[in-house]
Amino acid sequence: MKCHAGKLVALGVAATTLFAAANASAFTPTEPGGGAVKRSDIVLAAQQKKPPKKYWRTKVRFRTEEAPGTIIIDTNSKFLYYIDGPNRATRYGIGVGREGFGWSGIVKVGRKAEWPSWTPPAEMRAREAAKGRILPITQEGGIDNPLGARALYLYKGGRDTIFRIHGTNQPWTIGQNMSSGCIRMMNADVEHLYDRAPIGTKVIVIGPGNKQGDVSFDDRGVDILREIFGG
Repeated sequence: MKCHAGKLVALGVAATTLFAAANASAFTPTEPGGGAVKRSDIVLAAQQKKPPKKYWRTKVRFRTEEAPGTIIIDTNSKFLYYIDGPNRATRYGIGVGREGFGWSGIVKVGRKAEWPSWTPPAEMRAREAAKGRILPITQEGGIDNPLGARALYLYKGGRDTIFRIHGTNQPWTIGQNMSSGCIRMMNADVEHLYDRAPIGTKVIVIGPGNKQGDVSFDDRGVDILREIFGG
């Protein structure tokens, strides 16, 4: 009887080991460009806290004179809008620049990357070093990378502005002023936007300085029919 019980324990330990190994391989980062797996589709055992529901992706009734395919970012309300067509848009919650790091203007998506590497600017490394935090010169893409699952690099006059629309491994920061000027989104949302916004997409950032000029838009709330039936 004792021998039989010992075998059962051994089998249980072996099964647990195999299960842990399988889970570990599921979360091992893939090489850049090495497949279509979306890590936001992977459910971690410890769920990360989501932002308030008002910042979840929503289809809204939306009036503007801007053309379909344009991105409008309202940093005051912490919303990014992708114009789907006449009187309709997809609204995403965002995190924006903290005090002193906000900005405004009209830019374009100049480059895109999946699971991008992160190269913090020299001034950021110096600023954080003064606080006792040493940043890497470059950090490879992956689930621990601050740029998250996707990055859309914003250009002005053909030159990189150093600002990006990117994912985040801290989804609870959506709706807050936390960044150094970049626009952060939940990973599932930035993947969704990434697939829709090609290089050359016009991006209007409404924020301090009013450098975006006059932009007319009106968020008229949830488009219930589209939420139910799609489109």
